[in-house]
Amino acid sequence: MDHNSLLSPTDLATWLGVPVSTIYNWRYTRSGPPGFKVGRHVRYRRAEVEAWLDEQRNLSTAR
Repeated sequence: MDHNSLLSPTDLATWLGVPVSTIYNWRYTRSGPPGFKVGRHVRYRRAEVEAWLDEQRNLSTAR
């Protein structure tokens, strides 16, 4: 998968191994990776998801 590719919520859920409802919950609570709308569809940039994952790892190791 290209580093600059766009992921749908379903793609993201599959990649992270979480339910799609978790992706939508993260978006609603603004606790997950940043997403944006393309028309009526939500998309996630792979690079931003990877940066968010790095943040999550840094937060968990700082505790």
